[in-house]
Amino acid sequence: MSEVDDGRAGGPAGPPDASHNELGGTVYGPSVQAGTVHGGIHFSVRRPDTAVVPWQLPPAPPMVDRRRELAELQSLLRTDGGPIVLLSGMPGVGKTTLALAWLRDLGEQFPDGRLYADLRGHGGDAPALWTEIIGGFLRGLGVPAGEVPRDPAEQLGLYRSLTAQRRLGVLLDDATTAAQVRPLLPAGSNVTVVTSRSRLSGLLVNGGVPIHLEPLDRQAAVDLLAATMNDHRVREEPLQAGELVDLCARLPLAVQVAAARLAARPNRAITTMVRALADERGRLDALALEGDHTVRAALDVSYRDLPDAAAALYRGLSVHPGPDFGPVAAAAVLGTGEGGDLDAAQLVLDALVDRNLLTEAADGRYRFHDLIRLHAVAKMCDRPALERADALRATLDHYLATATGAEVLLEPQHASLSRDYAHAEVPRVYFADQSAALAWLEQHRVTLLAAIHSAAAAHLPEMTWQLTDALWPLFLRGKYFDEARTAHEMGLRAARECADPAAESRMSTSGGLSELSAGNHDAALRMFTEASRVCVESGDAVGAARTRNYTGLALLRLGRLDEAGEAFREAEARCLALGDDRPAALARFNRADVALRSGLPDRAVEYAQAARVELVRVGDEYNAARAQALIGRALSASARHDEADAQLTAALEVLRRHRAHTEAAHALSALAESAERRRRPDRARELYAQALESYGEVRTPAAEVARARLRELGPPG
Repeated sequence: MSEVDDGRAGGPAGPPDASHNELGGTVYGPSVQAGTVHGGIHFSVRRPDTAVVPWQLPPAPPMVDRRRELAELQSLLRTDGGPIVLLSGMPGVGKTTLALAWLRDLGEQFPDGRLYADLRGHGGDAPALWTEIIGGFLRGLGVPAGEVPRDPAEQLGLYRSLTAQRRLGVLLDDATTAAQVRPLLPAGSNVTVVTSRSRLSGLLVNGGVPIHLEPLDRQAAVDLLAATMNDHRVREEPLQAGELVDLCARLPLAVQVAAARLAARPNRAITTMVRALADERGRLDALALEGDHTVRAALDVSYRDLPDAAAALYRGLSVHPGPDFGPVAAAAVLGTGEGGDLDAAQLVLDALVDRNLLTEAADGRYRFHDLIRLHAVAKMCDRPALERADALRATLDHYLATATGAEVLLEPQHASLSRDYAHAEVPRVYFADQSAALAWLEQHRVTLLAAIHSAAAAHLPEMTWQLTDALWPLFLRGKYFDEARTAHEMGLRAARECADPAAESRMSTSGGLSELSAGNHDAALRMFTEASRVCVESGDAVGAARTRNYTGLALLRLGRLDEAGEAFREAEARCLALGDDRPAALARFNRADVALRSGLPDRAVEYAQAARVELVRVGDEYNAARAQALIGRALSASARHDEADAQLTAALEVLRRHRAHTEAAHALSALAESAERRRRPDRARELYAQALESYGEVRTPAAEVARARLRELGPPG
């Protein structure tokens, strides 16, 4: 996490006055047609009417002294090009504070804004990947969210193009390796500041200039103490103030923690804090992190004065998976219950924020500073093991309950298996609609995946597979193939440990569908075959019938059309006999796909229409739209172009509403093929480009066909 020592004080809320970009507007392009970022990149470019000037820097705490470092930074601006500054130093020394102060004051020299990213290099969570950061940078540079390319290589090429002609300041905060930073370095004459506890010597080959920060001198540390307390006591007790900052090793973070405690007690003399810190010197070695022995003592003092509820939440949040958390997760740790008072949880969070033990972000979420999280973990380790287990279980229950609510809303036809909660009432987030549910899953993806790992590590097998099951809509729509594979591997092991055939079958089938989407058809076939075996052995006739349909999908993708057609026919018959109407309709839809691939478009229309009628009847709008798109493709193959376009256009609207990007891309490609048959090359180019944007990073044969057709059509005119 970043080393902003006090995210609640100092610094302007927005950018200083700055002139517009010399180009007269922001330039961006949503479609990059290059396979790599090493050259030959072509953009669809448009210019908004107004230049977008990003200002992503967080609020800055007070900074004192650092005149020598600021002068050194300013001297770098006299060199040609944009400098890459490598700020390094021990935790809490003020690297981020210095970077923020300098970047804010650059003013007219870099008028095109500031970008900021926390790279999470030394927190309790995995360091941020550049692929997590680049989308936010592009949106900050004026690219609408819907026009950000899905392919990371295309995002990177667009980022470099947008920064090439600008004068920006970029802060890459709390980096861990040079490799983590390099993709985020802007092009052109921009200034980049990288903060890290390591020196990142690997960036010297990129022109990086190292600047190492040491603790403040004594007077500067006293000045920081006075600025943070903002009262008369430092002036009245100068000797005690000097002794206090010495006990804090003159580290800005430690000084500010001590000052915040004193500021909350305006009638207490500074000497009382001096005595408190001196008494706890023997405990500093417990948090010996890169020579920082004073932060632990200061945090111990702050922790000791916490109310019981705040202390319990402080400890409980230390087991939280993922980088940040919201008030509902805090309510889960506090045990307020589903109908509990979230306002009470908010008050406890506010108490921790007021004591600088939590940082509140602009979006209303919270996170620990990395050192403070380590302190909270240590405090939890001092407690009985049952307390840690209860806090973790309450947190996981919250995410399972919320993710399951999103799953039910997004996939109402995908019957949820049982959920095992530790308590009858679980605090959870509720969603107004499908869009809000999917947005929550996307926003919390890193945390939810970390929750699965935490459940597995804590030997909670039911929680492990149930969390994996609840994330099915996210995996399905987002095409997070690697994450889905890892989660389902853990989920399958957990289901087998539970000796739960239904769970084992679900993990194999949903995991197999993810492999199928990723193009790993042989792996998918093996997983479906295993799921079928489990269903047969456990006497699950419905599961066995449905799994036969999944097996057909794998055979279809492997080009074994006759075997696939037989599997779909058998699945439809079995499901109808069991009264399982929706899966029977899906099998009929898949039979239509086989017919179309076999050169029988009229039969494909017949099967797809029948499937769509049934899917509409049972309320499965998403798959009904897929069936309608298949009808359009079959009609197009029969040269019934007007009818085909009408069906495809109607299906496309529904698929986009469901954020089914790949299925929407299939429909767009079909419309493009229809335009080609009608000898409308300009329209075909436009539709193929839209399809590729919708495919994004998904590399399927269909996407490659669309790329090839767009290349063959050539440029307009």
